[in-house]
Amino acid sequence: MNDPIRVAVTGAAGNIGYALIFRIANGDLFGPEQPVILQLLEIPPAMGALEGVAMELDDCAFPLLAQTILTDQPDVAFDRASWSLLVGARPRTAGMERKDLLSANGPIFVTQGRAINANAAPDARIVVVGNPANTNCLIAMNNAPDVPPGRFTAMTRLDYNRARTMLAHKAGRPLTAVTNVTIWGNHSATQYPDAFHAQIDAQPAAPVIGDDNWIKETFVPTVQQRGAAVIAARGASSAASAANACINHVQTWYAGTSAGDWASMGIPSTGAYGTPAGVIFSYPLTIGDGDYSVVDGLDLSEFDRSAIAATAQELLEERDAVADWLV
Repeated sequence: MNDPIRVAVTGAAGNIGYALIFRIANGDLFGPEQPVILQLLEIPPAMGALEGVAMELDDCAFPLLAQTILTDQPDVAFDRASWSLLVGARPRTAGMERKDLLSANGPIFVTQGRAINANAAPDARIVVVGNPANTNCLIAMNNAPDVPPGRFTAMTRLDYNRARTMLAHKAGRPLTAVTNVTIWGNHSATQYPDAFHAQIDAQPAAPVIGDDNWIKETFVPTVQQRGAAVIAARGASSAASAANACINHVQTWYAGTSAGDWASMGIPSTGAYGTPAGVIFSYPLTIGDGDYSVVDGLDLSEFDRSAIAATAQELLEERDAVADWLV
């Protein structure tokens, strides 16, 4: 057995956290030979619920779970953590605008960024799941000046998974036939799920589907609005699928993308494809040995460019709204 990997999870007693941590303990992140230490962070009122979660972890008797640490102190949760999954965030409530949500989350991610900076392992990697994920990631990154910026990522894997599945269903092909899907920009309703550079059975997806109007008028808005559709259907936001996407995000970052394929996650903007500086932007990425690179050379249409510009503008507006929280 290898030495355990320390994994910090915030909001661990919440719905996504509950769906996530049992899979981590089961070995889904790093494989069946890699033990883990779970360092679970909650707010003080939720510590009782977290104790119950810890009881269930014990009752599962996971061979790979070397230790479970429960805390309401960020410095403890991120102590020597190699992976930090920032799931917990203030949810939007009735009457709250997006800018209000950003401001409400600012102090949370300032505190967590500083705690990661002071306590996390030298190889720390961070995945922000709590919404608004891209800008929460930006806040945490800006408050962790000693951690390389490229170690901070925002999760757009749920959108990527939704897009892949929808393309597979439309083409009548198995999910494994769909590759090279991209989510551009923000994890929000302005994101651009890109089918025009995707492939189905190693062929360009758009000709295989044969219906550009469906891609533009059905596929794109459906993926953009999928979260709202889930809430309308089940009366609660995505939890199991979000947890699964977090697992997939880490798996790909840890193990790398397959040859000829790419994935998407939000990273500090590189300026590629005319994207603005100073935001967390989702791109098509190839990944290997823990490092990622933006896929270059994609030929963007006017439709692509317009969609990318719209999500970029929203990210700039979000950045301005949280300027007080950026170091």
